[in-house]
Order: sequence, then structure tokens, then C-alpha cells
Amino acid sequence: MRIIISPAKKMNDDLDGLPPRDLPVLLGETERLLAHLKGLSLPELKKLLACNDQLAELNFRRFQTMDLRRRLTPALLAYEGIQYRYMAPGVFSRGALAYVQEHLRILSGFYGVLRPFDGVTPYRLEMQAKLKTGSCKDLYDFWGDSLAEALAPDGVVVDLASGEYSKAVVPRLPVNIRVITPIFGELRSDGKVVEKGVHVKMARGEMVRFLAEGSVEDPEVITAFEGLGFRYCPQQSRPDRPVFLRDV
Repeated sequence: MRIIISPAKKMNDDLDGLPPRDLPVLLGETERLLAHLKGLSLPELKKLLACNDQLAELNFRRFQTMDLRRRLTPALLAYEGIQYRYMAPGVFSRGALAYVQEHLRILSGFYGVLRPFDGVTPYRLEMQAKLKTGSCKDLYDFWGDSLAEALAPDGVVVDLASGEYSKAVVPRLPVNIRVITPIFGELRSDGKVVEKGVHVKMARGEMVRFLAEGSVEDPEVITAFEGLGFRYCPQQSRPDRPVFLRDV
């Protein structure tokens, strides 16, 4: 079983904690991206990243001086978004850390696919960024089938990534791979399930923690998740689309 999640925009250096174990498997492709990004002017980079002046200047400096092989942070500890805060990998048990290293994969516009203890450095490059080079029209085109291949699924993929990232992988998986996409929402009076962004991110992080601390190997156990007031609703669910409704 593989679990896929999105990265976060906010990142940090954690050079005093757990050390990285490996370099990213698609680092050669990342080096190609970095060479292209280094060639952009500050205004060009700001337009690509669709960010303010301060973030553009920060990331312009980052890309110009970036070392992809030294002073790295394990990917699982480098991202600081809502999903990661609720996952709380900094307090994982030893067994949970071993579980996520085996099962969890982080998708990235810059690194492609990351194992939790692959060493990374802070960057900003979302998968939907309109990055064009001589050989690709965008990052989806750049990565092509390589993300699905690097994921190396072994039967089941639990998709806890945002649409921006899951569409870079899921449509390219072999047809024999089962994809389970949990839905976290609230039931409206008209019977429709509505997902709310912050709560979805929180629940995805909590579900990773639930799977890791329980060393879950059977995907059917997913329906036992009850974090943050969410509970499995069989009436709204399909086999590969388990729906969890939040008490409101």
C-alpha cells in the first residue's frame, strides 16, 4: 500500500533533528528544473510563482544559491502546512516512522516523489505553476509518467493529496492499481457532501497519523478512522471513495 500526500508551501530547515537517509530518487530531474529556474530573472520568477515581492526575492535567492546535496532536512520534517501539523511527525513513535518510510510518499512539483527521509532544501514551486521549458509545456508534462513509476505501487494507493497533485499521478497508474480516495466533509440539508479546505487538510494529516501509529496494512481498516469528529458514513460511500462526515 502507498499513501500519497501533497507538500506544503511553507518549509523550514531542521538541521539538528533526525538526519536524512537518502537523496530523492528523481534528483536528476530536479537538477534540470533548478538549472532552468536559476536562469529566470526576478520578475520572471515572481510571475511563475504568483507570489508577492518578498516571497519572490526569498525564492530567487534560494534558487541562485541552492545546494541539492548538502545541509538537507528530511522531507517529512521540512514541510509546515496544516496537514503536517495535524500529522505531527515530530512525535511519531519509532514504529510509525518506519511505517511512513515504507508506505508514505510526498508529491512535489520540484522533487517529483519523496520518501519521508529523503533530504530536501526549502523551495517554492507548486505543481500547477506554468513552467515552460523547451521540452515541456508545464510541470505535469515535465514529470510525465515518472511520478507514477517512482511511486512503485503494490496494489493499493490511498490518495490523500489535493487534486493539483493527485492528477499528476493517479491517471498514469497501471489499470490494476486500486486507488482509494477518502472524502472528508459535512452533510448539507439537501443531502450533498461538502468539503471544507481547512478541515480536509486537518483530517488528511490525522489519517496519516492513524494509519502510521496503527501500522495499517489492510486498506479496509481506513473506515475505522474517527479523528477530529469525522466518522465513516457507509450510506454516502463507495468502495474506493469512503466518505467521512464531520459532526457539526
